[in-house]
Amino acid sequence: MRPSGGGLVYSTDGGRMCPACRRPVAQCSCSRAAPPPPTDGTVRVLRETKGRGGKAVTVVRGVPADAAALAKLGQELKSACGSGGTVKDGAIEVQGDHVDKLMQLLQQRGFRVKRAGG
Repeated sequence: MRPSGGGLVYSTDGGRMCPACRRPVAQCSCSRAAPPPPTDGTVRVLRETKGRGGKAVTVVRGVPADAAALAKLGQELKSACGSGGTVKDGAIEVQGDHVDKLMQLLQQRGFRVKRAGG
């Protein structure tokens, strides 16, 4: 017999489950223990359309913060731009072309900011 590669993904009691520690995501200890990705101290802001059906998305990469602080900053930036977005893979994605506005907001917060991607 082969061991099963799957596992519990969702429970009606706890909601979404962490695949590594098999606890509810809210109580997961393995995701909080992960250190933030290494950065050079410069936050890069760029506009992407590739793979998004031609729609523009502003991406903020290189923010030296953990996942919780990154999610909070992402929420504040999306609110300031008046648009939606997400935080995934250590990057903040804001729907629409808001490069100049996000650069200004990040500079006001004390980050060293660069425009990337042309």
